[in-house]
Amino acid sequence: MVKYPEPLQKLIAILRKLPGVGKKTAERYAFQMISWSQADLQDLSSLLSNLKKDILECETCGALISETPCNYCDSKKRNSSSLCIVSSAKDIFSIESTGIYNGFYHVVSGLLSPLDDFGPEKLDFNKLKRRIENSSIKEIILAFDSTIEGDATALFLKREIESEGIITSRLALGMPLGSTLDYVDEGTLSQALLARLPI
Repeated sequence: MVKYPEPLQKLIAILRKLPGVGKKTAERYAFQMISWSQADLQDLSSLLSNLKKDILECETCGALISETPCNYCDSKKRNSSSLCIVSSAKDIFSIESTGIYNGFYHVVSGLLSPLDDFGPEKLDFNKLKRRIENSSIKEIILAFDSTIEGDATALFLKREIESEGIITSRLALGMPLGSTLDYVDEGTLSQALLARLPI
């Protein structure tokens, strides 16, 4: 059995933590990085060591930002009557890329999944409810993956929000069953936003 030098083994082990990266791919990446210049490696090292410090999470909406105040929470630039709820901060970038939506966002911390021990208490619904009560929101868009977990989360939030008397809709046309927002192209996502349906 081939035994790589210990630093290389550690690098391969770290790279394997990335989604979709298996042993062979991690090895290929690691050997490629060995060929980089010292300056490129130092740039990568500096970027990684400061990543958590340089990327902030908006305390209001949960978006990933590099400076405050948050552009996604600016009522002068955005439609404050609409709130789009997503399960991940990454989904905000997908929706923004369509150029269709210009309202506020709110990131819940995932999708309901009993098998993964992710129940309603982990959605931090109280924070969302306070935000709705203290705003002039007239429509809520539930922009979740078209999966069993996405459907369960949408139905749960719909029931919880009903008492507020706010129109609630969900992404529609063009979202194939089982799809995640990560893999839906801008055109399809634009159609899904425009054709959203009440739930």
